[in-house]
Amino acid sequence: MNRRIVFILVALAVIIPMLLPVSLPVSVSEPTQQLYDYITALPAGSTIMLAFDYGPASLAELNPMARAVLRQCFDRDVRVIGFTLAADGTTLASTIMREVAEEKGAVDGEDYVFLGFRPGGTQVMLGMGNSISSVFETDYSGNTTTEIPMMKEITSYDEIALLIDLASGSTTELWIIYTNVRYDLQIAAGVTGVIISQMYPYLQTGQLVGLIPGILGAAQYERLIDVPAKGMLWINIESFVHLLIVLLVVIGNIIFFNQRRREE
Repeated sequence: MNRRIVFILVALAVIIPMLLPVSLPVSVSEPTQQLYDYITALPAGSTIMLAFDYGPASLAELNPMARAVLRQCFDRDVRVIGFTLAADGTTLASTIMREVAEEKGAVDGEDYVFLGFRPGGTQVMLGMGNSISSVFETDYSGNTTTEIPMMKEITSYDEIALLIDLASGSTTELWIIYTNVRYDLQIAAGVTGVIISQMYPYLQTGQLVGLIPGILGAAQYERLIDVPAKGMLWINIESFVHLLIVLLVVIGNIIFFNQRRREE
């Protein structure tokens, strides 16, 4: 088969699901369900932290997770403190929080706050365990942290019900080591596909209360909150391309064995 035909078929497998309302069924995995149930069980007025520990290179997988989690939190009157340990993740994190807040009618400083970026990694993690305002003296907009209405009663991890790390690297493991072990902060994670396998041991030990695994996990979470978005779109496209690849492999094997039979 001419390789150009393969290219055209793959292009069609990507374009058609984008143009037509095709939706394949998605089964929700246990780790994703656990995170959803944990947030659902939080009393109204609880506060979680959302760490956007990724940059533009990983936004296709992690942005849909962030939007889905924020929608659930705002719907359930759970307040969100957002921040990032990745310098190139500041703008995208701020944009996502603002857009979802506008969609849900959440108020900056009362229902959510975005603290921005601070360098230091583990020092930031440890510092917030003693005093959040000592690490983030101001939020991303320049407001003094201690004067923000929502932050007046939140000083450290003691007032945080859960931290969700959206990660494209090893930050989740650092959050577990430096905050779960030392401060008993509950941790959950949403990660890119290439590091999903690294997270399962922490689920088994109970150091992660839940996990959103890659773009499939994002689609699962969108199903749970009943708001289909980019996660469902991407996983549909990916599934059609995978089906095409399997079909091409089958066709290739049929052709191969037919040719060998003729030669014999």
